Amino acid sequence: MFGRKKNKGGDNADEGRYDDEYTEYDEYEDEYDEYEEADDVAGEFDTANFAPVTVPTKSGPYDYENVADRLEAISEQRLDLGSVIVPVPPGGQLQVEMTPDGTPQAVHLATQHGRITVAAYAAPKTSGQWRSVAADLAETLRKDGAQVSVVQGPWGRELHAVTQGADLRFIGVDGHRWMVRLVAAGPTGAADDNSPLVAAARAVLGETVVRRGDEPLPVREPLPVVLPQELADQLAAAHQQQLAAQQQAVQAQMAAMQGGPAFQPDQPSAEPRRGAEGSAMQQLGLN
Repeated sequence: MFGRKKNKGGDNADEGRYDDEYTEYDEYEDEYDEYEEADDVAGEFDTANFAPVTVPTKSGPYDYENVADRLEAISEQRLDLGSVIVPVPPGGQLQVEMTPDGTPQAVHLATQHGRITVAAYAAPKTSGQWRSVAADLAETLRKDGAQVSVVQGPWGRELHAVTQGADLRFIGVDGHRWMVRLVAAGPTGAADDNSPLVAAARAVLGETVVRRGDEPLPVREPLPVVLPQELADQLAAAHQQQLAAQQQAVQAQMAAMQGGPAFQPDQPSAEPRRGAEGSAMQQLGLN
């Protein structure tokens, strides 16, 4: 859609080894089934004008500086998450993963075939970070019992991992001072070559724009996720409701332990499904 970009990604020689920060793949395995049960956030995020994604030739992902002028014309058809700007597959849903303090940690695109997650990281000017990251990931996955194969895709090497909880496809691209990584997770067989999930994942990555910024950052530092204001307001309200429900549950438990009357909130509120130690998952339907 944007034409050729100046800084092309690729599967180049490793320019050095870096401290591993990419071994948290297990969140995709352990929590994959949980997203079907995530709490709904009141309201809707309009995607009626989001353009359908198509399987790309080797075009994107793009550097924001190279396509900013053309991006303005289609900004309403893309989801701007600060460090990455992505298309949303038709019928997709946004799933926002929050830290315990209510800060957005990751945004997932849920489709009927599985879940797609796009994230960007700081990188050196020389390419080769994805090659190093992929090697680290493959080693860790195999140590944990996953069956891992290295396959060739539109941007070079991809990782296909088969685990007990989910099948995974990792796709990475090196850019100018950034690396973008996509993870597609789904049930058994969902991450196979030529599957609908992998086709959708490559289509999303091919139209992704990375906004690196000028701030100096350590290599492999995740670039920040910034939610659209409408979605941020909805999630903040939902987080406050969750905290209030947790507080009411604690007060009721303390009253019961002391032999007093059970705590009666002014307004009934459902107890959160996950404990305080878990990440607060919120789901926003985009139908």
